[in-house]
Amino acid sequence: MRLGARGAEIPAARGADGLVRDLRPVTDDLTGDFLAADGIARARRELERLPILADAASLRVGAPIARPQAVVCIGQNYAAHAAESGDAPPAVPIVFFKHPNTIVGPDDDVEAPPGTSALDWEVELGVVIGRRAHRLATEAEALACVAGYVVSHDVSERDWQIRESGGQWSKGKSAPTFNPLGPELVPADEVDPQALRLWSRVNGQTRQDSNTADMVFSVAEIVRHLSWYLALEPGDLINTGTPQGVALSGRFPYLRAGDVVELGIDGLGSQRQRVVAAG
Repeated sequence: MRLGARGAEIPAARGADGLVRDLRPVTDDLTGDFLAADGIARARRELERLPILADAASLRVGAPIARPQAVVCIGQNYAAHAAESGDAPPAVPIVFFKHPNTIVGPDDDVEAPPGTSALDWEVELGVVIGRRAHRLATEAEALACVAGYVVSHDVSERDWQIRESGGQWSKGKSAPTFNPLGPELVPADEVDPQALRLWSRVNGQTRQDSNTADMVFSVAEIVRHLSWYLALEPGDLINTGTPQGVALSGRFPYLRAGDVVELGIDGLGSQRQRVVAAG
């Protein structure tokens, strides 16, 4: 975890005993360099000797990774979501990018850009890379490159994504605050990424309720596939797609200032954001 004021977060870890401990004796921050240097294993070894953060519950929760070089996203990776978007399930992964500066804490406000009329929610399983992944031969190699998993919210402005896109989705995905992340990075060896319930609510009403077992392309397939087109670096984030139940379906209204979005993944935690007008 990363706790504290925005821009001044400190690294922390919660053990099996539920206590939150200060990771600063191990690392200055939870970065790609930390992950690449086997930082999770080092943190586990040192955990019981680290000081307890007595005020952890009162601190803001930040994004659990700092300064990723890339946020790589997979589109329409649940068949039912592809159908509600008017498309067949993809034959190969659809790839787009979000600007890394979209990442904020899991409970930070989501800012609606001026003039927006099609702001949408998307709960997603986030995959954090722990070692360089390039031209991988097998899915086992791909999973070995994953440091851990996290709840990710791929906020989307659908008019910018579709009507004003010029044929590429990133315009509608990259405004500030468009990727709340966290609350925790859960190590990969504690998670079965293809057996996770994920859900979202808007103003207390259920929108999405699905399972990563319904992905068109598994986490292992995604990482291996991407590695043949680019080199994934430690700390990079992959958003693996969202299930059905978004406003783009036409079944629900788009988000407006004052709305509250809650979302989560069983075993990885939950988020809560208020939508506000961007200043």
